[in-house]
Amino acid sequence: MGDPKSSSSAAASKAPHPPPPSPSQPSGSTHQPLSLVQPSNKKKNKQVKVFRVFRSVFRSFPIISPVCKFPSLPGGVLPDSHRSSVSANRITGTLFGYRKGRVSLSVQENPRTLPTLVVELAMQTNVLQKEMSLGMVRIALECEKRAEKDKTKLLEEPLWTMYCNGKKSGYGVQRDASEEDLQIMELLKATSMGAGVLPGKSDVDGPDGELAYMRAYFERVVGSKDSETLYMLSPDGNNGPELSIFFVRV
Repeated sequence: MGDPKSSSSAAASKAPHPPPPSPSQPSGSTHQPLSLVQPSNKKKNKQVKVFRVFRSVFRSFPIISPVCKFPSLPGGVLPDSHRSSVSANRITGTLFGYRKGRVSLSVQENPRTLPTLVVELAMQTNVLQKEMSLGMVRIALECEKRAEKDKTKLLEEPLWTMYCNGKKSGYGVQRDASEEDLQIMELLKATSMGAGVLPGKSDVDGPDGELAYMRAYFERVVGSKDSETLYMLSPDGNNGPELSIFFVRV
C-alpha cells in the first residue's frame, strides 16, 4: 500500500478510464452499475508438489514473538500424513481504506467476481502503509477452536483476535460487503495488481478523504480446517514488500 502521492500516477494508468467516480456519493446520485459476477463454487483440490509444501511451511513461520500463537511444526517439516491435506490456489486480495480509518481486506476469486470475504482489520490504513514500507508484514487472525460437531468453516468466523508482526492490535471483524465495498471492487475490476488512491467521500476532508488501496494476487494455502494462509505474490518476482495473512483456530 505505497505512499498515495507517489503511487497515484501509476494507479491512474491501471484504473478504469475516465477517472472513477467517488465510491460513496450523496444520496440521490447514480452509482456505477455493478457488473461483478458470482464466484465459482467449484472446489479446487490441487495437490502441491513437495518443494511447494516445504516452501509454504518455511514461509509460514512468524517473526519471533511469543505473544502471537502462530501454528508451528516440529523441526519445520510437514509430517507425511498431512502433506495430502495441503492445497493452494491463487486469489485476488485487496486492502483498502481511508487514511485515518480502519483498513479492510476483500478476497475475490478474481477481479471480476463478487467478494467471497470482507474483513475489517484492527488497524488504520496509514499505520498499515508504514508497516508495509518496512518490507515485511505478518498479520494473524486467531479465534478459538470449535467443537468437532460444529461445521462452521474457518473463513466464516465472525470475529478474530488480530496480531500484526506479533503485537496484538485488536479484533478483526467479518462483515457482508457493503454498497461502498462493491462500488470500490467495481472501480478496480480492470486492475489485477497495483496500489493508489480513489476519490473519497468528501472534498472537505482533503487528502485524508482519499481512499487508498493495494491489490495483488495471493497464494491461498489451506493447511487444515483450522489453518489457512494468504501469501501476497510479487509481480515478476521482484523484491517488493512481503505480506502474509494467517487465519487460525487455536
